[in-house]
Order: sequence, then structure tokens, then C-alpha cells
Amino acid sequence: MVGAFQGAGVVVTGAGGGIGAALARRFAAEGARVVVNDLDAERAKHVADEVGGIAVAGDASAVVSGARDALDGTVDVYCANAGVAFEGIESGQALDEKAWATSWDVNVMAHVRAAHELLPDWLERGGGRFVSTVSAAGLLTMIGAAPYAVTKHGALAFAEWLSLTYRHRGVKVHAICPQGVRTDMLAATGSAGDLVLQPTAIEPEAVAEALLKGIVEDRFLILPHPEVAAYYQARAGDPDRWLTGMNRIQQQWEENR
Repeated sequence: MVGAFQGAGVVVTGAGGGIGAALARRFAAEGARVVVNDLDAERAKHVADEVGGIAVAGDASAVVSGARDALDGTVDVYCANAGVAFEGIESGQALDEKAWATSWDVNVMAHVRAAHELLPDWLERGGGRFVSTVSAAGLLTMIGAAPYAVTKHGALAFAEWLSLTYRHRGVKVHAICPQGVRTDMLAATGSAGDLVLQPTAIEPEAVAEALLKGIVEDRFLILPHPEVAAYYQARAGDPDRWLTGMNRIQQQWEENR
């Protein structure tokens, strides 16, 4: 695929490390002009310098205008990768309204706001590509992390809606849904992540490779962990059996904490 995105304007949010940095490196290797966005300006600059890109620090919800200017007016690929994860709601744990609000804002509304800014130009040109880093939690769920699991479902739903609404007008949409990925976010998941995600965790570079392969094959759903497809089918085919199995994992987690 060398040069597949030669000269394309690519924006990656949350690209100061982890999956975002891997996506920035991979698109740069394909010849893209990459905008590296992160709340942490120093981390954004570090990755941008590494890939020969442009750092545009700040909130992922408001990056499109600055990124477009940095790319001389044209964004061809937008990777909505920035995300946050909080624990809750567990038995006896107080409801954290701020965690829910932040999760909704970053994991869902940042995608909505970006699409709102990007779509007029893409529809006029008849082309554009929106990549949503969702997580397998958006297809399945995640123990001990209600705000994350619920808002990732929302991110997937929005990506689906974008695809079904605009695919005939040239807008391509991809939803990346990995399980565990060896990033700072995985390290912060604690005992729940150790039980469910760590055993099959992959490197961020594997996620980037899966995305590029999915783009070549023109697939909406990108599964860096192929086994997630079977889990998703099992969930849809027999929800009660699936929930019973997940509850066993929940009980195992509670017993070992």
C-alpha cells in the first residue's frame, strides 16, 4: 500500500500516543500530510515531528477548523480517535455525573461535531473518509466501566448512521473495534482490564494495520481481534445466554478484586 494516501490530508485526534500515534505513523508512511491532534501540546508536537506532520493541539471537539487551515483547506481523512474511560457504575459506587458528561462529550459528541464541520465540503466534493475508533466495548460491553461501554455504543451508532446516510454520496466510514490494546488507557483499566483485556492485548501498530487493510477492502467494521465477530454474533443471536456469560465474568472479577 506504499503511497496509497500520497498527498492526502489526514487528521488524527488523540494522537499523542497509543492508537492515535500509530495511525499517524501509518498514514504518514503512506505519503499523507498528517495533522496530529492531542490535548497535550508537547506530546502532539513530539509525534508530529516524528512523522513529518503538523501538530494542532487542543480539544478534539474543535480541531477541524485549525486542522483544515494546516492542510491548506482540505481534510480527506478524519480519524476520530480521542477517547476517555472511567470506571462505574459498580455496587455501592456513587454516580459520577461528571464522568458520564465527559465520556459523552469526548466519545460521542466530538465525533458529531467533527462530522458537522466536515460534511459540507465532503458532500460538495463527493468524497471523504471518517474513521471512528470505537472499541469492542461498543459492540459488546465492558465490565466495571459503564460510561465507557455506553458511550462507545453511541460512537458506533453514529458511525453506522453516517455510513448509511452518506455512502452513496462518496463518504466512506470505518469503525475500528479492537479489544485490549497496549496503551496508557489499557493500563488504567486496573483489575477489570487485567481480567478481560490483557490476555489478548495487541500493539497499537496492529490496529493501524487492520485499519489500512479494512480501507483497501472497503469494510465498515474493522476488527483487529477477529474473534470479536463471533462474540458479536453470539450476543445478537441469544442475548440472555450472552448476558449470563458476561455476568459470570463480572462475578469472577468481584471475587478476585
